[in-house]
Amino acid sequence: MDTPSGFSTTTEETLDPSDWADVQILSHRIVDDAVAYLRDVRDRPVWQEMPGDVRDFFTAALPQSPTPLAEVYGDVVKKLMAYPMGNIHPRFWSWYMGSSNFTGALGDFLAAIQGSNLGGGNHAAALMDSQVVDWLKQMLGFPQSASGTLVSGGSMANIIGLTVARNAKAGVDVREYGVAAMAKPLRFYGSDQLHSCHRKAMEALGLGNRALRRIPTDAGLRIDIDALRKAIAEDRKAGFKPACVIGTAGTVNTGAIDDLQALARLAAQEDLWFHVDGCIGALIAIAPENAHRVAGIERAHSIALDPHKWLHAPFEVGCALVRDGASHRNTFAVTPEYLESTPRGLASGQWLHDYGLQTSRGFRALKVWMALKEHGIEKFGRLIDQNIAQGHILTGLIEAEPTLELTAPTSINIVCFRYRGDGLADDELTGEALKALNTEIMLRLQEEGIAALSDTTVHGQHCLRVAINNHRTRREDLDLLVRETVRLGKEISGAPAGR
Repeated sequence: MDTPSGFSTTTEETLDPSDWADVQILSHRIVDDAVAYLRDVRDRPVWQEMPGDVRDFFTAALPQSPTPLAEVYGDVVKKLMAYPMGNIHPRFWSWYMGSSNFTGALGDFLAAIQGSNLGGGNHAAALMDSQVVDWLKQMLGFPQSASGTLVSGGSMANIIGLTVARNAKAGVDVREYGVAAMAKPLRFYGSDQLHSCHRKAMEALGLGNRALRRIPTDAGLRIDIDALRKAIAEDRKAGFKPACVIGTAGTVNTGAIDDLQALARLAAQEDLWFHVDGCIGALIAIAPENAHRVAGIERAHSIALDPHKWLHAPFEVGCALVRDGASHRNTFAVTPEYLESTPRGLASGQWLHDYGLQTSRGFRALKVWMALKEHGIEKFGRLIDQNIAQGHILTGLIEAEPTLELTAPTSINIVCFRYRGDGLADDELTGEALKALNTEIMLRLQEEGIAALSDTTVHGQHCLRVAINNHRTRREDLDLLVRETVRLGKEISGAPAGR
């Protein structure tokens, strides 16, 4: 047989190591280092600024020739592992993430070694993917007939659910003819506390930001049901088609949870799709002491949730659940000849890519599956209760400290507060000056490696925000936060130490 020009069988190469024994030795060292990295996480700064030489390292040119693997790993240790975002640390409370777990990390490693593409097919990883989705349906009270798909995170999970909602309510074959063929423009509704991903969804779906009507919230920052009902009536009268209401099970600013029972009833009365953004709080449904907070979530048509938050899976894994499995599949499925099913063999399994936008899908399920098997769902429920209790403990500590004040009611595990000072006249620290002071406190807490907080604005007031979504957080960490916030506030504002 002729050999293609320029190719010689003597030059065949592979990415497998030439000496597996050396790789095995290094791999054992990496695992030992990984155990120590998590075991000793409390002893390290939450976050630290990278020095110039580390930043410069990441501007190096494309490598042309090989480097020994041990040397490559040495760079990873020195330049990467020492400067994390910090979200696995017990005092990382910035934004709303998750703190990972070692078993899940092993799952990610094994998933990469096994190497399956979860677009579908007849193989074990695909069955495990479907099993994890089934388990998530059980956690949220969804029927077995519902469908779901694992995705990158909450933003994509929301986009999946809202895409199904659009298609189900369009009144035309929107996949074939597009949104321009709809007789009436659709309207979606959510509170003024909605996550920004919903705007992105409206834009990506071709509906535009104005198709998403933001409804005012009550004193507890939950959607105002009467205002929602009025908005729906106004839109119908104006020639729009109300299509979907988005309930929030845990707002990003304060953790407020909409009245999901009332929203489910209203959606049924108004013939709306009921979608729940549960990326923060959906999994409260498994928490024995707090499950009542999300009652009604099981009545949703679709739910977005994030196992990489309160199931503490390593990034990334989100999930979209859809009650009507046929509507879900009909929104995304495309079957070209090269992806047709066969009666036997590899292509005889379910095509999981029929339920989302990705044809190539990573094996996200294993890290969730292993941790759930190891710990059991009851423990994860208790950890959620623990975080919510810690949120209320911190609230009590803030209320007891004269120099601090709450800026929003604490619903679950997100606490909003600010440093106000003790004995200072109101006009000494107001407006932009008060914002600047609290921002500086936040930045110094980060730069000193004490804690990572974020900031936001609630009811027109700038504040610091603590999101306790971490299975490593202890009571002592909350005491430290209050103590250090007060210290820095007095230091920055120039208040006497004993004041």
